[in-house]
Amino acid sequence: MKKTLLLLAGVLLTLSLAQAAQEKEGFLTTKWCADRGLFADCRMETIFCGYEGCYKDQKEFNTNVNATFVLNVHSEGKYYLVEFSEGIELGEILEKAINKNEVTLIGEIEGNTIKVEDFEAPPPPKKSFFKGCL
Repeated sequence: MKKTLLLLAGVLLTLSLAQAAQEKEGFLTTKWCADRGLFADCRMETIFCGYEGCYKDQKEFNTNVNATFVLNVHSEGKYYLVEFSEGIELGEILEKAINKNEVTLIGEIEGNTIKVEDFEAPPPPKKSFFKGCL
């Protein structure tokens, strides 16, 4: 009887923890690009200073990330502001997921903000026979 109760308590705890984390899938980009409808054409410089053409205003080259990230969810027709937790490596996000579609963010959703605990980047594109031949 005790084993059954412990097993049931474990299952309930697992289910409650699983329900706390939510997933959203969409296009991960900067707020500046999303506000202007620039997705495939979003320039990487918007990541470092928050807007296009900002490199002209800077006196020194800067690699600090100052942009606000958003996840544009196509099925909902809106975007969510993104806050990354301490455990997520920003370099990994920039390498694998920024300006890409089918990015899945896992975390807690509060209003219009996703507090990201984990993410899944889209798979790399499949190699094509004709790529590089034409």
